[in-house]
Amino acid sequence: MATAPPAARPEADRPAARGRWAPLRPLVLRLHFYAGLLVAPFLLLTAVTGLLYAGSFQAEKLVYGHELTVPAGERELPVSAQVAAARKAHPGGAVAAVRPSPEAGATTRVLLSGVEGVGPGHTLAVFVDPYTGAVRGALEQYGSTGALPLRTWIGELHRDLHLGETGRLYSELAASWLWVITAGGLVLWFSRRRALRKVRGTAGRRRTLGLHGTVGVWTAAGFLFLSATGLTWSTYAGAGIADLRASLHQATPSVSASVPGGEHLGHGAGAGPAGGGERGVGVDKVLAAARAKGLSDPVEIVPPADATGAYVVKQIQRSWPEKQDAVAVDPATGRVTDELRFADHPVLAKLTRWGIDLHTGVLFGLVNQIALALLALALILLIGWGYRMWWQRGRGSAFGRPVPRGAWAQVPPYILVPGLAAVAVLGWFVPLLGIPLAGFLAVDVALGEIAHRRGRRTYGSVSGVR
Repeated sequence: MATAPPAARPEADRPAARGRWAPLRPLVLRLHFYAGLLVAPFLLLTAVTGLLYAGSFQAEKLVYGHELTVPAGERELPVSAQVAAARKAHPGGAVAAVRPSPEAGATTRVLLSGVEGVGPGHTLAVFVDPYTGAVRGALEQYGSTGALPLRTWIGELHRDLHLGETGRLYSELAASWLWVITAGGLVLWFSRRRALRKVRGTAGRRRTLGLHGTVGVWTAAGFLFLSATGLTWSTYAGAGIADLRASLHQATPSVSASVPGGEHLGHGAGAGPAGGGERGVGVDKVLAAARAKGLSDPVEIVPPADATGAYVVKQIQRSWPEKQDAVAVDPATGRVTDELRFADHPVLAKLTRWGIDLHTGVLFGLVNQIALALLALALILLIGWGYRMWWQRGRGSAFGRPVPRGAWAQVPPYILVPGLAAVAVLGWFVPLLGIPLAGFLAVDVALGEIAHRRGRRTYGSVSGVR
């Protein structure tokens, strides 16, 4: 029985005019296809939870408005009086930090550690009216940005799916592969003839490809940025980045909280009650000393860790322009013993700080959060179009006809060998890129060998199915 000739490759699949890089295109196409297919579920989780997190900042202001805001008064009470009011209402635990009201109408936060029922690494934030001393409420808080329960829950969902350290691997896998998929998509898109990039007037798979490619190109810079910044605080790649920064003397510095000759502070009336937030000269004079050094609101006051330690007052504004200066204050004399200016931070430390704050939506406030939400929506659409193209690629009853094998054989050795070496080095530093890639290559080679021994065609089909 005669068989029908193989269907011609759709015009949308044909590469642009062949050039020096043409042998690499099938390899990039195959990597982009399989990486997108297998990693897309993790990216989809990241996009959906990231979209929720982008909106959590505004939701937090609505949900916790009673705790966060008060009617503006004429004169604020001393910070020490506000701390005393918080301790009277919540005597458990110890004062870990105090965040004085940063603006008119905002409450003061007194952060308590070691409180029963509060999770490890979290504090209980007691909200105090700075004008009357009335306690407006208490909520669990997490992180340097002061995330309250709603934002904390969404943030942990985005970071680890509430599965702890093991769950963080999902987000690191997504961040490790996002830049690979994005870069591959850019190469494929710009290697096509300009006429084949059009969306208007097209239909079927070509239209889906046009939408996928156009949106991908416009959002590529954002995805590359999210991938790079996401890796900076991941489990494995993040540790490598931290080690690299340390070796280059680019680690984030910290103000010295040690007071020379401070051992005498553990005796006498100047020490103050343990856990009360007051040591030596007290928080009011400590705050005044920090103000004299130019530390404007918002600030956080951290009590001495022990009898030989100093108060640390640090600015906590993460929005632009950032305020990240810090000073240490001797609790016995109220004298500033050390200063650290954000302007003096190493370059990589500054870039890391800005990158993380931009990634988490705090650097440029609402505009930043809207941009992150749009990137998340774009990624969701790209994943949907990607799977649709897989569906449309099938022939007859075959679902999702994969990209043909044989891409490696078409790459010249002088390109392939250095490329494999670069991938090996990169995979060593980014293990959740290298390990899955090695696994994919092993399975792909094994399947190809099995199909070859069975006499089935391995180029242009998989396991003989067309």
